[in-house]
Amino acid sequence: MQTPSDRHAYPSHWEADVVLRDGGTARIRPITAEDAERLVSFYEQVSDESKYYRFFAPYPRLSAKDVHRFTHHDQVDRVGLAATVGGEFIATVRFDRIDSRGMSASAPADEAEVAFLVQDAHQGRGVASTLLEHIAAVARERGIRRFVAEVLPANTKMIKVFTDAGYQQQRSFEDGVVRLEFDLEPTDRSLAVMRAREQRAEARSVQRLLTPKSVAVIGVGRTPGGVGRSVLRNLREAGFTGRLYAVNSAFDERDKAAGGKGAEVDGVPAYRSVRDIDEPVELAVVTVPAERVPQAVAECGERGVLGLVVISAGYAESGPEGRERQRELVRQARSYGTRILGPNAFGVINTSPDVRLNASLAPHPPERGRIGLFTQSGAIGIALLSGLHRRGAGLSTFVSAGNRADVSGNDVLQYWYEDPDTDVALMYLESIGNPRKFTRLARRAATAKPLVVVQGARHSGIAPTGHAVQATRLPHATVSALLRQAGVVRVDTVTEMVDAGLLLAGQPLPSGPRVAILGNSESLGLLTYDACVADGLRPMPPRDLTTGATPADFRAALADALSDDSCDAVIVTAIPWVGEDGTTASPETLAGELHAAAAGCPAKPVAVVHVELGGLAEALAAATRTRPDAAAPAPAPGSEGHSRPAERLPTATATAPAPATPPSDPAQPYRIPAYPAAERAVRALAEAVKYAQWRREAKEPGKVHEYEDIDESGAARRIGELLAEQGDPRGATLGQDDARELLGRYGIDVRDALPAPDPDAAVAAARALGYPVALKTTAPHLRHRADLGGVRLDLADEEQLRRAYAELAEAFGKPAELRPVVQAMAPRGVDTVVRAVIDPAAGAVLSFGLAGAASELLGDTGHRLIPVTERDAGSLVRSIRTAPLLFGWRGSAPVDTPALEELLQRVSRLVDDHPEVVAVSLEPVVVAQRGLSVLGASVRLAPPPARSDLGPRALPGY
Repeated sequence: MQTPSDRHAYPSHWEADVVLRDGGTARIRPITAEDAERLVSFYEQVSDESKYYRFFAPYPRLSAKDVHRFTHHDQVDRVGLAATVGGEFIATVRFDRIDSRGMSASAPADEAEVAFLVQDAHQGRGVASTLLEHIAAVARERGIRRFVAEVLPANTKMIKVFTDAGYQQQRSFEDGVVRLEFDLEPTDRSLAVMRAREQRAEARSVQRLLTPKSVAVIGVGRTPGGVGRSVLRNLREAGFTGRLYAVNSAFDERDKAAGGKGAEVDGVPAYRSVRDIDEPVELAVVTVPAERVPQAVAECGERGVLGLVVISAGYAESGPEGRERQRELVRQARSYGTRILGPNAFGVINTSPDVRLNASLAPHPPERGRIGLFTQSGAIGIALLSGLHRRGAGLSTFVSAGNRADVSGNDVLQYWYEDPDTDVALMYLESIGNPRKFTRLARRAATAKPLVVVQGARHSGIAPTGHAVQATRLPHATVSALLRQAGVVRVDTVTEMVDAGLLLAGQPLPSGPRVAILGNSESLGLLTYDACVADGLRPMPPRDLTTGATPADFRAALADALSDDSCDAVIVTAIPWVGEDGTTASPETLAGELHAAAAGCPAKPVAVVHVELGGLAEALAAATRTRPDAAAPAPAPGSEGHSRPAERLPTATATAPAPATPPSDPAQPYRIPAYPAAERAVRALAEAVKYAQWRREAKEPGKVHEYEDIDESGAARRIGELLAEQGDPRGATLGQDDARELLGRYGIDVRDALPAPDPDAAVAAARALGYPVALKTTAPHLRHRADLGGVRLDLADEEQLRRAYAELAEAFGKPAELRPVVQAMAPRGVDTVVRAVIDPAAGAVLSFGLAGAASELLGDTGHRLIPVTERDAGSLVRSIRTAPLLFGWRGSAPVDTPALEELLQRVSRLVDDHPEVVAVSLEPVVVAQRGLSVLGASVRLAPPPARSDLGPRALPGY
């Protein structure tokens, strides 16, 4: 057990599990006095060259004094961290606070000397760069703002660790030593470097699970049946290209195959333990009962297994005891540097011909395709695999995470971002463990490939049992809006997810919302037209080919529509038909003609709505080997191939996903998606249109506006003073005057509202402000409830004011209860509400809507993540359903939306610049034809919540 340090309690919050460059894990923790033996053992395994680089001289062993110095830290001026695997040190880092002369010092000195030592066997795994992130965070916490490092010129690896970190640096050379000095304040570059390393490490950890060269199934029974035997059979029948092993502690000499060979199960070598396998094992699938899993994990860890898929149940989904068993499982696996998928997982599938992995309970793996699928539910995973198979869609990879105690959707998203075999990602999520990180990753992924998400349990407000999630106060509608802002194709059902995924995987992105409709049924065409209008598309009048249309007629009509510059997509509707001679055309014939028409025309998305045409969907799903866009070479970046170039889906490369130049692969299968109902086809197309529009806008995301009249430093000082005055660690809501002052430093003017405790005070306030005035109550139960009659407007003189005062007192009670105020009348306009809040899980969110009970009842509020750009502000204003009221609805005068957008950006800047501002509410904000008036404001301050996305990389704690 670790002991307290010399001067400070043991800082357990510095402990962290991290993913290294090769996908393995390590634990970072403070070094304590109890680590003396570990330190000596670690040092003995370091090469003489590495020791020389560390101490600038031969240093074969540590003296007792050295060991004491390197294991006794005050955790303030002297700090040491170690990276451990299996409880043993693999690397260390320490800093010593120094003064301007380079001598040992204490605070307020803000500079420290830092030094690393990494075991040779673990060099190249990114251990030093990860330790640098963590020791820098510790230093900032202890008031250190600058690191100094002295490195021998030949130690190029360590020099690269410092120079690649992204901090502002100074470099000098003196007395044969390179001296590096760098500020520890995070920069845009250091954050970008950290996130790029995070992406590579987490992607590699998932790659270990999906591309193993050898798999051991632990828990394979002697007799047919059982989970282990099923998984082994599925691996064999899928044609896994690597080595397979069956493991069961019950195997003995009697299980040897005929002829004296080693034991086998279904032709697969069988062993009592993973430790008995001579060859390396990269992936273990654990199917034994929960009480035997720890032994299996220990044996895998000792054998150096790279990844674990735990199908075994009996963990957090079974109650408190199982939840603790799950925590211990994760801690145990991470102690060996191993990541876990599960427990209670359904398994993983990789259809690549180089792997052909089916380490799952699915007896029939999907065909190879370009769709990646992630689910947290095994049951939903089964349904999705079956549904995709029925509709002829193939998958690149499938991951079912179960309780997702370790590997999560975020990790899989990191892998798909660079995976060249995945064009579209589908995710069924029952919870989002880190919404802030998921939104960031989703935004980046969506610039390269579509991401379709459906979230279960969204109305219950309860995360599924077994899922460790960060609490969020945001309603589901808000989270959904934020995901859409990040480019996620957000749908409500798994059926819609499959519908959208098929269209996005098989068709190019539309250039706009204009839709041509053609088919052999006038009624079905009109239904499709109505569905397009309802989903915000711009349909052209349906073209009726009549019920006598032949497949050749369909081909000609589709070719005409695709060649028409006035449409961006085509929906084909088809019902069974019979020729004049009584003959019928086969669905296969129609499918062939539609494929032929699409192949010879400019690339625009095509979808088919069919009614009672058995076999048509299957025929359309049959891949042709030539995409429509393969007929002509792709235009060079920045050029225009035709007047309205279609944006094609990209295939990200493993080195640099480039959303601006999606390649066109002639060998990639081309499939036309078919739908049994017009509404489903239209909804899928509408999602593709919105995603394509987001992609175009994401290329120029806009800028966060800088306002010269903002007093950022003055606001920071005032916030510090107000927090000190409040003295409540939970924070407090500012008084009216303090809120007005703080908002004013960001150019947000709030109209005076003078208290009116009696009629005479009300009259005096009105004289000070000037007539006409408004009289309103500010009691919590009446505030912002004009519909209850607590507001009197346009009071032109003293007589009207006194009469209104008496009416309010008679209707609602004594003035002391009503808290009436007098305010000068603002120019008439549209009443709106602007709010900002910092959610502990999702981050800072800006919200906008119209004021009034109707908007609140309908939930008509738009949301954007902070900071917002000028483009975000404009889209936020237009995102609500009642937005037409701002732009001259029914002949009314349009209001000053540019002033409203500026207000939104100023509120965003305030909250982004000062995380202590945890909530802002401006209500109402009256937007007139010229300008706007903020009539009420509320600001809440509190100590800033922790920003996990700005700290060093770390896995969720267990």
